Amino acid sequence: MHPFSSFAFARDALPDNEQKQAALNYLNEAWAEARHDGIDGDCLAQASLFAAFAELVGTYGEDAVAKFVEGLSARVRNGEFSLALARQ
Repeated sequence: MHPFSSFAFARDALPDNEQKQAALNYLNEAWAEARHDGIDGDCLAQASLFAAFAELVGTYGEDAVAKFVEGLSARVRNGEFSLALARQ
């Protein structure tokens, strides 16, 4: 049994933008650790995309996710995912 299992930590949910920033921080830390352990960046990216799409499909369904990804190519071409041009 986990020593803290009997305690309930009351926490208000963070606003959506703060949750996204916190999630990105967690992912950046996980990536840094994996890269330190010798995991290739391309392998990390593919595994991360698989996990992300699986989560989205589980939450929203295949049709909604398919519609979402239709717009990704334009966003990539517009530089939304280029670190030098990131507008977050």
